Amino acid sequence: MGVLKNLFRKIKMNKDPDSKAFRLEMAKSVCGQHIKYVTEKIDGVEEVIGRSGGLNIRNDEFIVYASAKVIFRCKLEEVRIWELLSKDGVVITGPDIENGGVERTVIAFYVYHRK
Repeated sequence: MGVLKNLFRKIKMNKDPDSKAFRLEMAKSVCGQHIKYVTEKIDGVEEVIGRSGGLNIRNDEFIVYASAKVIFRCKLEEVRIWELLSKDGVVITGPDIENGGVERTVIAFYVYHRK
């Protein structure tokens, strides 16, 4: 019975969006996805900031690459990722190392939506 109890405790921990385990699990689940474009809300208007790229993990950092440059880079333990309800992309929030540690939120839309 102890094995089942530990298994359910582990599953419950991974559902907490503020836990390191959940953040790492989400980052790994979207890693390798090809993206059509990336948007960010700038001055109240959602603008496309990159096209044709991908989502990747390198050296304990989550990276959004588009338009032949790094659009967003954040430490894995600090990044917050959640999927859009349509499953067409993900919302990524965290302190962006590429822009001096400023807290940013970008939306990456997949080339093909996940099923």
